[in-house]
Amino acid sequence: MPLYFLRRQFYNYFQEFLHDSRAIGVLLFGCTVISMVLANLSFGQAYAGFFTHEVHFFETLHLPHSLVHWINDGLMAIFFFLVGMEIKRELTVGELSSVKRAVLPIAAAIGGMIVPALFYLFFNHGTPTEGGWGIPMATDIAFSLGVASMLGKKVPVNLKIFLTALAIIDDLGAILVIALFYGQGVKAIFLLGAMVVLGVIWILNKRGIPFGKYQFLLGALLWYLVFNSGIHATIAGVLLAFMVPQNMLSDLEHKLHNYVNFGILPLFALANTAIIIQVSMIPELKGLLSLGIIVGLFAGKPVGVMLASWIMVKAKVAELPRGVNWMQMAGAGILAGIGFTMSIFITCLAFTEIEVQDIGKIAILLAAVGSILASVIWFWIGSKISKAPAKSKPVKKTLP
Repeated sequence: MPLYFLRRQFYNYFQEFLHDSRAIGVLLFGCTVISMVLANLSFGQAYAGFFTHEVHFFETLHLPHSLVHWINDGLMAIFFFLVGMEIKRELTVGELSSVKRAVLPIAAAIGGMIVPALFYLFFNHGTPTEGGWGIPMATDIAFSLGVASMLGKKVPVNLKIFLTALAIIDDLGAILVIALFYGQGVKAIFLLGAMVVLGVIWILNKRGIPFGKYQFLLGALLWYLVFNSGIHATIAGVLLAFMVPQNMLSDLEHKLHNYVNFGILPLFALANTAIIIQVSMIPELKGLLSLGIIVGLFAGKPVGVMLASWIMVKAKVAELPRGVNWMQMAGAGILAGIGFTMSIFITCLAFTEIEVQDIGKIAILLAAVGSILASVIWFWIGSKISKAPAKSKPVKKTLP
């Protein structure tokens, strides 16, 4: 077989993989497994230390001073920029652009954030880990939609659209939680500077200057100011996203998609799941922190999504998506319990102790695996029930 043909075939397979909605979830899961395995080999300490090694020169410049900080505070700002553009697009022309279409996913997302946080606080209220209540609030779009795609026709198209809208609102909620509750003491001078930079970007847009290098240079300055303001630096990505003109959203999203999903997010997974598993962790995995996260994600998400949706439908404020039944809605709630990127991100913000972070991350992964398995079983049962022939009632014969 000619080498050219082999290369062409590999390129075609690679392109198919990049455009497959399941690819991101598979890649993130693979990176997580690889990172955890490497961290627990003989050179595990060196591998984990590679990400956490501090360079104090950067600290003197008030910049992130380790690779994991550059990834979490710097590169993830680009991820948040992409998420921000997706939110803006959905709010302007997408599923969330009209009140009628937006009511159900917004309510479901709010229920899917509040109930998991309450479940978490049920276990952790009054404990040193109380501050992690934001961890089970997040849904991972890549994983949840990836699993939904793997389930094929068992998950109706309208349910996937609902789940996408829910996850986007969930991301917006997580962004607000990070900005309001997981920052440090706000430094007014830097915050004021960030507002001035946003104002300059707005003026450039108003004057019709194409959104390009000037706005992105100002965006880098915005990131630096937000990073030093006490609000988490990634919020700068969302603020810049909302400055992008409507007619450029799709183009920029398309250009950033592969870099973020196949570059930044795998790096995030590798850096943040380099967990050295120790015997002392095993009892902690039965502790209140783990219980709060696992129960919050695995049970709190479906309960919150279903409860809020049921209230909206019964109140006749909203309707179920066309062709979707309540069993399938429950399945969407289970899929929403797959937390990864945002949940791990909030874990790193909520706790300073590496050991506590690691326990939280393992609990997130356990909840994700549980939710994936539960959703597969749930939709499989649902498809069997829907295919079962309905029992016909006997026809009563009447005498002429």
